[in-house]
Amino acid sequence: MKMVKSLLLGSAAGLVAVTAGQAADLPVKAKPVEYVKVCSLYGAGFYYMPGTDICLKIGGWVRAEAAFGQINGSMTWGPFNANVNQRGTSNAAFRARGYITADARNQTEYGTVRSYIAVGLSTNDTGLQVASLVDSANRAFVQWAGMTAGLAQSFYDYYSVPAMQYRGGYLPASDTGDGGWWVWAYTAQFGNGWSATISEESRRTTQIIDTAGAVAGAASTGTVTPGSFSSGVSGGASLFPAAGAYGGMQVGDIVGNLRLDQAWGGFQIMGAAHEVNATYYGATPNVANGHPGDTWGWAAGAGVKILFPSIAQGDFFQAQFNYTEGALRYIFNTPNGNWGATSGANESYGVLSDCIYGGTTAANETSCGLTTAYGFNAGFEHYWTPDWHTSLYGAWYNVKYGSSSNAMLCVMEGNGTGAGTTAAAGAGCNNNWSDWGIGTRTQWNVTKTFYLGVEVLYSQLKSATLNSTGTLLNTAGANSVVSIGSANVNSSSQSAWTFSVRAHRDFVP
Repeated sequence: MKMVKSLLLGSAAGLVAVTAGQAADLPVKAKPVEYVKVCSLYGAGFYYMPGTDICLKIGGWVRAEAAFGQINGSMTWGPFNANVNQRGTSNAAFRARGYITADARNQTEYGTVRSYIAVGLSTNDTGLQVASLVDSANRAFVQWAGMTAGLAQSFYDYYSVPAMQYRGGYLPASDTGDGGWWVWAYTAQFGNGWSATISEESRRTTQIIDTAGAVAGAASTGTVTPGSFSSGVSGGASLFPAAGAYGGMQVGDIVGNLRLDQAWGGFQIMGAAHEVNATYYGATPNVANGHPGDTWGWAAGAGVKILFPSIAQGDFFQAQFNYTEGALRYIFNTPNGNWGATSGANESYGVLSDCIYGGTTAANETSCGLTTAYGFNAGFEHYWTPDWHTSLYGAWYNVKYGSSSNAMLCVMEGNGTGAGTTAAAGAGCNNNWSDWGIGTRTQWNVTKTFYLGVEVLYSQLKSATLNSTGTLLNTAGANSVVSIGSANVNSSSQSAWTFSVRAHRDFVP
């Protein structure tokens, strides 16, 4: 038996030796291919980047739109953007937009680090067959451990304009979501849905108006003159664009909010401090002229969102109220220039500014008088079926000037005397104005990633007035009345109807 056992062991050893020798002659086996794996940590659409712990999601969307009515050739700025309402005005337009998005996330010792970017293009055509093509990027930010830095969205915002309406700029709000905003913020989470954020953000500006040029015989800094929209009227600078006398940015806006998010909805209170720093006295920038002292404008707001699943799944109400002194873009994010429109021999206008100052000598120079404004946005969304839903929304805004600011504006506009502290408004000159509107949008969600929608919107601009007779004055002459042919141009309220259709497709849910 011992002999048989030794023979078997020897044979096995020989076979192992032969096999090992043959294996040494074979090629080395390749490493297995690293196939892309699904990452379920952050929701649908994420995949692990091969060889890393980074989860990446590639998405995007494409949108086609057409608008008709009193749109003034712009789907963004709307019917009161220097609307002359003459034969050259486009009341129909087509637009196409598209974005590609990338969302990358992974875990660190202190939580998730996220980077996000959205880049694309926007085209617009008003029948000239030369579509404007604009490269666009509305998101490029990093988030980590409560920090958000880059091009994101202002932490002042709460009311979502796109959730209710297609033509966002026609009834503006504080919402920066569509275009994005530059922020450097920290958010603290307190539990039970409570959070608070402090953020330094790129300043929001309209214009600062130096009225000195109206008296000195030179061009003033800022754009306010009414009467210039009317076809055939000479004299007067355009009400738009509103390029004013802001100095360089020395500090961004300081924004803070306190927010609650719950299953029933939520609310937010928020505020912003905004530096108002003019350049110099006089129409021509000159260091020797001196300048008004820097001052701080501010804005405060409150927003609420309430879900109504008892009516229908998906139903909700949202609203936001804002009040500001010297920081009007927290109400008028877009458009953020002077308002105005004509219809025949009638014109409506509203000057949009953060502050007014003036003076031609040291004796009558003024400080920068801050402009007051307040506004309200509200809307309700109802789902008729899981695929069909309709929104009803409205907004109202009011802009008010102090007596000194109003007097200096009236001098610029041709119905006032004096300069700076000695300025006096002429009879009936009142630069306070308001705007309101109401609209509805119905949308069909054909699939989870594709929808079609229509919108109808009515808005009205209640004009500022230049004098007690209601006629506008031509500031290029000696306060002569502006006219078109034999008809005087009168300041009056203007209204506008607009209609929109949209087709939208997301690349991923």
